[in-house]
Amino acid sequence: MRVTRRLGVLLGGLALLIGAAVAPSSAAATALPSSFTWSSSGALIGPKSDATHNLSAVKDPSVVYHNGRWHVFVSTATSTGAYSMAYLSFTDWSQAGAAQLHYLDQTAIGTGYKAAPQVFYFAPQKLWYLVYQTGDNAAYSTTTDIGNPGSWSAPKKFYSAGMPQIIKDNIGSGYWVDFWTICDSANCYLFSSDDNGHLYRSQTTVANFPAGFTNTVMVMQDSNKYRLWEAANVYKLSGSNTYLLLNEAIGSNGKRYFRSWTSSSITGTWTPLADTEANPFARSNNVTFSGTPWTNDISHGEMIRAGVDQTLAISSCRLQYLYQGMNPSATGDYNTLPWRLGLLTQTNSTC
Repeated sequence: MRVTRRLGVLLGGLALLIGAAVAPSSAAATALPSSFTWSSSGALIGPKSDATHNLSAVKDPSVVYHNGRWHVFVSTATSTGAYSMAYLSFTDWSQAGAAQLHYLDQTAIGTGYKAAPQVFYFAPQKLWYLVYQTGDNAAYSTTTDIGNPGSWSAPKKFYSAGMPQIIKDNIGSGYWVDFWTICDSANCYLFSSDDNGHLYRSQTTVANFPAGFTNTVMVMQDSNKYRLWEAANVYKLSGSNTYLLLNEAIGSNGKRYFRSWTSSSITGTWTPLADTEANPFARSNNVTFSGTPWTNDISHGEMIRAGVDQTLAISSCRLQYLYQGMNPSATGDYNTLPWRLGLLTQTNSTC
């Protein structure tokens, strides 16, 4: 998700068919397949406007399951393309569409551009972190109570000196977006994209987190910037030493989809898993819908995790992915497109 994107004809979805989802499990690890198939729910979560929020989209979801409830954080976009964030909570996905949107610009997070949230529990400090972009930096807020949307602290910046030099040198006319945090036993890592074919990673120690993010390096690059666009996710497969990296691409047809890689460590070499248009992680050609597809885009989202903490563990069995899509007939400026949220469920799991 970026501040401004002018790709004109990027389309998406609007139907309201209720899909099924289950609480995350910690099933034993199994190898990921080399190709994936998925079924999709209809659009489960859409915008809810009030007197001061005339929304056209909800997008960029981050989700955890905690204390018997789903907690979902989203970007919101208004009819004029202004971004903010919101929170909703429910016990079952059939309730998602009716859940109240809590506008986070009415909290200490404040007004002004905030977008692309990521939520996790940082166990060493017993604090929930909400990570997001502010247009010129990565920021975070904290709380001890994820279920109280008014309890988030005011934003603090991760990068006190601003954009690292390596990003300045390579960003071109792109945008610094989509910050993603994951930790192992010793270090925490902050990933980001530049909408110019580059993925970056900064590093600090678990003891110093959230301070001290330095050693920014380029993790991946692609001469075709649309193949390595934005919205990176990194997860650890429970019960294994395998990490999964997802990154959103824009296909040759102008539609969004996800590519994937694996590695034995967060700082290791990333080996392609399902990373092409013909064999994607998730794209319109490996996703089935009940009835007419409500979206041709499989865009910015978040895996259903096996836990809530900073290690971002997921089960390798029956993957599920909350994503943004939109009505295929929608057109207009990217920032005003009618994004909605749907849920993918893997249909070729071997466990």
